Amino acid sequence: MKITRISAHRVELPLIEGAYHWSGGKSVNVFDSTIVAVETAEGLVGYGEVCPLGPFYLPAYAEGVRAGLRELGPHLIRLDPRELGVLNQRMDAALKGHPYVKSGIDIACWDLLGKASGLPVCMLMGGRFGESVRLYRAISQIAPDAMAENVASYRDQGYTRFQLKVGGDPDTDIQRIRAARDVLRPSDRLVADANTGWTQHEAQRVVRAVADLDVYIEQPCLTYEECLAVRRNTTHPFILDENIDGLEMLFRAKADLAMDVVNLKISKLGGLTKARQARDVCASMGIAMTIEDSWGGDITTAAIAHLAHSTPETLRFTSTDFNSYVTVCNADGAPKREHGFMKASDAPGLGITPHFDVIGPVVLEVL
Repeated sequence: MKITRISAHRVELPLIEGAYHWSGGKSVNVFDSTIVAVETAEGLVGYGEVCPLGPFYLPAYAEGVRAGLRELGPHLIRLDPRELGVLNQRMDAALKGHPYVKSGIDIACWDLLGKASGLPVCMLMGGRFGESVRLYRAISQIAPDAMAENVASYRDQGYTRFQLKVGGDPDTDIQRIRAARDVLRPSDRLVADANTGWTQHEAQRVVRAVADLDVYIEQPCLTYEECLAVRRNTTHPFILDENIDGLEMLFRAKADLAMDVVNLKISKLGGLTKARQARDVCASMGIAMTIEDSWGGDITTAAIAHLAHSTPETLRFTSTDFNSYVTVCNADGAPKREHGFMKASDAPGLGITPHFDVIGPVVLEVL
C-alpha cells in the first residue's frame, strides 16, 4: 500500500455559544479547521483533522497547517501509510518541529490502517476499556454568576466534569471558582484552568483563597518552573497542559512530582502515534490523563474518542466532545454525547465519513 496523494480542505466551525473566551482576553468566534485526506493506490482514503485554538494559544495556527503540508507532503508520497513508525520518522526528518502540521497526516494514516485491517483505531491502540468515555465541558470565561449558570445547565445535560476558564483578574477568578463549585454536587469535578494566564504571585493568591474548596488547578502560569512553585504551595490536585509537549517534559514533570493529571492534546504532540506513546508512558507511571486536542469538529472528536477509549479507565480522568460545541457537522459516524459520555465507533478506522458539501473544495494537493 502506497500513498499517492495528500490533500486538504478548509472548513469553518462556528460556535454554538457564539464565542469562546479564555485567559488574557483571548477569544474565538469561528474556528478554522483543516481536514487532511491521505489517499492510496488501492483506493482507500484516510482522514484527519487539525484545528488550532487560534494563533495565540500554542505555537500553531490554521494557515500554518496548510503551509506545512505543502512542505511536508512531497516527502511522504509512496510511503506505506500503515508503517506509522516509518512515517513519523520521515516526517520528523523532513520538517523539524511543527508537530501540529504532522498531526492530521498521522491521524489520517491511523484511519487508513484501521480501514485496511478492518478494525477500529481503538482496537489497534490496545483495546476498548469500559463501555464509554466520561466527558468534561469547558466553560467559557464570562462573569462569575453567568459561568455558574452555564455549569448548572451543562450538569443538567449529563456532564459531571467541568473545566472553568479562569486566568484573568485573580479576585474575579476566585468568585468564578466559588460560584461554580456552589452549584455542583460533591461527586462532580471542577477544574480551574488558567491556561497560563496568572503570574506566580496571582496564582498563589487564588489557590490560597480557594483552599477550602474541592477544585483542581490546571496550568496556572506560563512557565514550568512557575507552575511547579505553585504546585509546591497548594494541596489542590494539579494538572499540567501547555508545558507538556513531549516525552522529555513528561518525564521531568513526573520526576518533580509536578502534577497529578496531565492534559494530552493530540495535535500538540504530533498526532495519534506520539499521543499514544505519551499515553502509554503515563499509564506505566500511574499518571491520570485528560485525553483531547486543541479544538476541532467530528473528525477530531472521533480521534479523541479512539485514543481515550483505549486508555485504562482508572487513569482516564476525562475527555471532551468538541463536535458538540460547534454548529457544523463535518463528518458522519463521529461519537455523539449521551448523558455526559461518548463511545468510540466500532467501524473500521476512525469510523467517519466526511461531509464533502460541508468541508468544501480541496485547498491544497500534493501528488
